[in-house]
Amino acid sequence: MSIRTITIPVTDLGKARAVYRTLLGIEPYVDQPYYVGFRPEGAPELGLDPHGNVAAGPITYWHTDDIESAVAALVVAGATPERSPHDVGGALTATVRDADGNLIGLFQPSS
Repeated sequence: MSIRTITIPVTDLGKARAVYRTLLGIEPYVDQPYYVGFRPEGAPELGLDPHGNVAAGPITYWHTDDIESAVAALVVAGATPERSPHDVGGALTATVRDADGNLIGLFQPSS
């Protein structure tokens, strides 16, 4: 697994889009009401999520080829399931919490 996506929960997608467009100096590769994604060269994807939990802060997503196995292995290691794998535009995401309550995201790209 590797970190390839960091998702930032936002309350105002338009304002956040403008800030991150300016910060990164690039246009988003996807710009939808449910997600705005940027792919800066040499860095993980940065996504803006208008439906995320702003109080929880950004979520780092580890990409995996088998999200079910990854979640199961993390639970055996002591993580607590937060949100089971679910479809997000053809891909799957899930979250677990480590022993200190930190959120860990998992992402399985569509095949």
